[in-house]
Amino acid sequence: MPVAPIKTLFAEQALLSDGWAGNVLIHYGPADGRIMKIERDAKAGGDDRAKIVVPGMPNLHSHAFQRAMAGLTERAGGKEDSFWTWRQTMYGLVSKVGPDDIEAIAAQLYAEMLCRGFTSVAEFHYLHNRPDGGRYGNPAETALRVARAAESAGIAMTLLPVLYSQGGFNGEPLNPAQERFRSDPDFLEEVAAAVEKGFADRTFNRTGLAIHSLRAAGEREIGEAVARQKTRDAGAPIHIHIAEQVREVTECHGWSGKTPAEWLYEHVPVDENWCLVHATNVTRGEIDRIAASGAVAGLCPTTEANLGDGLFPLRDFLARGGHFGIGSDSHVSVSPVEELRWLEYGQRMVLRRRNIATAPGNPSVGGSLWRAALAGGARALALKVGAIEKDHRADLLVLDHENLMLEGRVGDDILDCLVFAGNAPLVKRVLAGGRWVVEDGRHIRADSIADSYRKAVRELF
Repeated sequence: MPVAPIKTLFAEQALLSDGWAGNVLIHYGPADGRIMKIERDAKAGGDDRAKIVVPGMPNLHSHAFQRAMAGLTERAGGKEDSFWTWRQTMYGLVSKVGPDDIEAIAAQLYAEMLCRGFTSVAEFHYLHNRPDGGRYGNPAETALRVARAAESAGIAMTLLPVLYSQGGFNGEPLNPAQERFRSDPDFLEEVAAAVEKGFADRTFNRTGLAIHSLRAAGEREIGEAVARQKTRDAGAPIHIHIAEQVREVTECHGWSGKTPAEWLYEHVPVDENWCLVHATNVTRGEIDRIAASGAVAGLCPTTEANLGDGLFPLRDFLARGGHFGIGSDSHVSVSPVEELRWLEYGQRMVLRRRNIATAPGNPSVGGSLWRAALAGGARALALKVGAIEKDHRADLLVLDHENLMLEGRVGDDILDCLVFAGNAPLVKRVLAGGRWVVEDGRHIRADSIADSYRKAVRELF
């Protein structure tokens, strides 16, 4: 069997794991999608050339189907609007969307992610069943559809089938809309096995486990699902929505006498394989505990702002050595730049000071944020992504050096401008898994993917 040729990309400036380097020649395999070799101080040449190359960003929290309703919840209702009123619109979409729609919406979303700089995604997948709540003939039908959409677009995926077994903290039954989400530990194992078997690339795609929230799953089911996942794959990521809304915290305390974070840490062995999504309404003591456990805080600032959830205490978390990554969640925005910008700006507005999220020894806010989100996102996906390193997935962003915002910028000045200097898209080309999937800011399959999306949305709305 002939060996697939190795390709190369020469970068005048590249952000490597140990910092910026000049004249870098990156060798990668289009067949297996990984970086084979990195040459520093190389002579100009290779198959492709670029002035500025940075690693693609992992997106650690996605509900793909919700992209179809972005912008449709911005009408004031007859009562005080919150996550709980937003949820009713989401349930309306849930009642209609089918497998073909799910695949079309996800493919469009993932193409948009790639164009904006997200090159891998953790799909927090809970839309398991038919609109009437019954199982599909293939229980993994919808999970396989989002996995297929990811492959079609070219984005790497960690698929997280979600445990969702009750309608409230006291074990209330699921309401009719929630029957589409119904699952148990047996079901989750069946879905994960089917998805893993269906992945064309098992090196840079994987499964894990998600627990929707403490209100949506009981102690017995959580314990069983976690134990089974640990037995099946001890290094698999485990994600959970935690302390997202004030009402959630209040109801959890009324049920157990504990906040959600307190209850979780007292009942489940949370470690570095966990991702606590949102954690918006946590106490100083809980921040200490999350940081000490090594769990990743999964932050989604545009969705958290859109829903009126609150603001994660990032400054205190970073001071304790905490790890974080970013996600686009409900996809009112699909941009790592905007997530990072709002993460910092939210802190500035609350603390009334500037330049909060800097790493020790690095005064650059953009540089500190980008690096931290790369590392935290890679941990949350449990994939070799988010770094220009040998044997990592060849996920590279070529920035638009002709854009005047980058004129004369070097090193972390580039990342400061990328994150904070306006909304002009600065991602020009994207290599994902060793394949060029974005050229001149446009996905190579944009037209066919968009056609399927338009058809789905027209029928849904």
